[in-house]
Amino acid sequence: MSKYVLVTSGVCSSLGKGVASSTIGSLLECSGLKIAMMKCDPYINVDAGNISPYQHGEVYVTEDGAETDLDLGNFSRFTSVNLTDEACISIGKVYENVIQNERAGRYNGRTVQVIPHITDEIKRCIRHMGTTSGADVVVVEIGGTVGDIETVPYLEAARQLVRELGKNNAISVHLTLIPVITGGELKSKPTQNSVKQLQQVGIQPDVLICRCESEVEDSMKQKIARFCNVTPGAVFVSPDFQKSIYELPVIFHKQGLDAMILSKLGLGNRTTDIRQWTDFLEKLSNPAKKIRIGMVGKKDYLDNCYKSVHESLFHAAVTGNNAELTVKKIDAETLEKTQDIDQVFADVDGIVVPGNYGQRGFLGLLATVRYAREHKIPFLGIDLGMQLMAIDTARSLCGWEDADTTEFIQNSTHPVISLPEEQPGPNDGVMKLGASEVHIEDGTKLYSIYNSSNIVERHRSKYTFDRRYAAAMTEHGLITSACAVSDKQTEAFEWKDHPWGIGVQYHPEFVSRPAKPHPLFNSFIKAAIQYRK
Repeated sequence: MSKYVLVTSGVCSSLGKGVASSTIGSLLECSGLKIAMMKCDPYINVDAGNISPYQHGEVYVTEDGAETDLDLGNFSRFTSVNLTDEACISIGKVYENVIQNERAGRYNGRTVQVIPHITDEIKRCIRHMGTTSGADVVVVEIGGTVGDIETVPYLEAARQLVRELGKNNAISVHLTLIPVITGGELKSKPTQNSVKQLQQVGIQPDVLICRCESEVEDSMKQKIARFCNVTPGAVFVSPDFQKSIYELPVIFHKQGLDAMILSKLGLGNRTTDIRQWTDFLEKLSNPAKKIRIGMVGKKDYLDNCYKSVHESLFHAAVTGNNAELTVKKIDAETLEKTQDIDQVFADVDGIVVPGNYGQRGFLGLLATVRYAREHKIPFLGIDLGMQLMAIDTARSLCGWEDADTTEFIQNSTHPVISLPEEQPGPNDGVMKLGASEVHIEDGTKLYSIYNSSNIVERHRSKYTFDRRYAAAMTEHGLITSACAVSDKQTEAFEWKDHPWGIGVQYHPEFVSRPAKPHPLFNSFIKAAIQYRK
């Protein structure tokens, strides 16, 4: 039977509960245990697919095509777990399941209520994860903050799970904040109040993780343990990291967090091998070169909007090329108005245009692609970034000034990008989500990167390149280097007379890990280093 670690947080949001949960999962995995990861989100949306990245960060896509919370990206990068749709539930999905059961008469005419029906469904999903994964330990991150009304069903379900499974099989890890007030004094009262709120719903935390700007003295930890009714030594500190979130596994291991959790779960003495993290940090601390990449996105975009792309560049720089990475954020809408685009890109060694939706900033993104092509700067386009390569070629080289995507302009005479159902032939109009097979053309740069004719990559796309224009694109130096095995849609472009210019329809960023960078990002960073020289 699987054991469960239930991770909650209090005081305020954005304390890093997803990273803390991921770190716990990583340390347990480094201890030789099979783990599973799960996120319980309090929003009513059935999934994260329609939530603005400005509100909730990027949409992370699993291999089986689920559009999920960005914390699953952290789960994937910190562990080796292959996440699925079952790894992320929202309260909207829970209510949807319960309503479907009620409509099917599965409750035998009983009144359907939050307790027991909603909480039973939450418990069923959590237990099901343990059963189907066969994991020794399931780490469950419960979204939201203790005290918020939307977290109540999850907390009640967690309380029941701890009681039903027993303290050796389900433990509570609570993340709180120790603020630093004027004068540098640390205050423990917010942590005490947060734990009190958790106790009021019937959960006594077994382990406390306290976010703080700096280290916390043992006397403060002992005070917190005493007032929060936790075992002495069960209070840990998550300080601000110096260079990377990947410092956390080493920090927590040195404090003994993994040993404490293993002890609480009755899993005995185990050796935790964290060499993958110490090796990564060693490379991070001793770079042999520096690299600066320009990432062009929508106006004032937040780092979390393109979280996986940023992390993939980071992995490729540190592990793949022993380089120190700086990412320059560039606003596409500002580019539309700038008079000196040369100055914007003067200090970058490579340019990335990640996936985007909507027309805002389109001309700035298009100008970026054209600049990278004309000035031979290493360029990586993902999703819309790849589609813009076709639009740029059509407008700049083919002379089709009105060439566009039907996502933005419906009456273009040269709709080089459109919905599959708008294109000639029997095309499927369903949005492509999740992993599917891609065929790479021999002799292309993409083939030399993968060294394989067939690969599997994850997708999140609806609009595609219209293959009627393929011959014209090739004639003007834009080569089709990959296509989908299932529907033959174009999956990748590359510029013929360019040192490194590749666009892909799929999303390689979703599978990159710190110790195993994705080959496409690895090759891109290597090309950027050569360009810098």
